[in-house]
Amino acid sequence: MMGERKLKIVFMGTPEIAVTCLDRLVREGFDVAAVVTRIDKPKGRRAILTPPPVKVYADEHGIPVLQPRTLRDGAFAGWLSMIDPDLILVVAFGMILPENVLAYPKYGCINVHASLLPKYRGAAPMQRAIMEGETETGVTIMYMDAGLDTGDMIFARSTPITDSDTLETVHDRLAGLGADLLVSTVRTLEEGKTLPREKQNGDAATYAAKIEREDAELDFTRSARELDRRIRALSPIPNAYFTMRDGRTVKVLSARPAEGRGTPGTVLATSFDGDGFIRVACGDGALDLTRIKPEGKGAMTAADYLRGKKLAVGEVL
Repeated sequence: MMGERKLKIVFMGTPEIAVTCLDRLVREGFDVAAVVTRIDKPKGRRAILTPPPVKVYADEHGIPVLQPRTLRDGAFAGWLSMIDPDLILVVAFGMILPENVLAYPKYGCINVHASLLPKYRGAAPMQRAIMEGETETGVTIMYMDAGLDTGDMIFARSTPITDSDTLETVHDRLAGLGADLLVSTVRTLEEGKTLPREKQNGDAATYAAKIEREDAELDFTRSARELDRRIRALSPIPNAYFTMRDGRTVKVLSARPAEGRGTPGTVLATSFDGDGFIRVACGDGALDLTRIKPEGKGAMTAADYLRGKKLAVGEVL
């Protein structure tokens, strides 16, 4: 029995969901010896070099940070040997771990994946689950192996997806669930107990491909409900969009399905009440656009957009 021995942990992660998990580990008093994250990247129109959220958090809390360009060279292997972790925890790191890294820690490499595996393996499980109209999603804690999210499952917890959920709301719930389960995982190991281990059913697996620009384009020949899910799945980033007849793009920040029929893409009605709306005919039903971001401009309500641009009923977007 290990008793109450503290495990030496290396944490590997990059975006905000990883920060939530790292913060819980730190606040619970676990021994996070070092953090591995992606390199700083240019962001925005001015291409300002920006550190990933995990690096910012680690620097603020005095945790050593490594930002390797590759995990497959002798430099990283030497660093890992120097730190000599008992356990590697991975949350949305963004690089594939080679076999020598997977095999290094005594207690393995454990990953937090934002889906109920084996469904939605891959890079964009939250977005794809919302897009596909799933009524629930969740978090799976799993042992990592050489495959893509194919390792044995340890713990899982589910949460509903509602008709008002966006990527942001689902992300925040799953980040909290993931942090809870990760704490339970490490605590179980530190108490000398054996973690559960369940193989995945590969026949039931689905793949959640990375979001590409074409995934964000709204095709008004599709149903209003499908477009509503796509808008929510890509909010707040990168946002769904459509292209006006003049070639300019308009990002749709929020919308809702509505009653209406007409040629897809046709403006059926407009309103200035409250945030207002622009009702657009879809292949099935209609969609009320309530907040948008026209190309070259800031975010605005539909009412504000209509005050600055005459948009006639019957016009085709």
